[in-house]
Amino acid sequence: MVRDKLTLALSRARYAAIGAAIGAAVGGLFSRNAASSGAAAGALLGAAVGERRVGAQTRIQELRSRGEEGLGEYLPQRAE
Repeated sequence: MVRDKLTLALSRARYAAIGAAIGAAVGGLFSRNAASSGAAAGALLGAAVGERRVGAQTRIQELRSRGEEGLGEYLPQRAE
């Protein structure tokens, strides 16, 4: 439980930092004010991406851990 929360927080922080850097670089091409606004927008977008990415990875791992037998209800039935 704690590990999942920590992983989520670190993922959000990592992607927020990357988004802020990209947003600031793009905004910096125009002006200082645009660099500041671009960094803020990039950080928000990056944090959202980081949160969704961890959720998707968790779901994929759960499906893989179930194996072929556990996916029976999700796979179409074969006609015999």
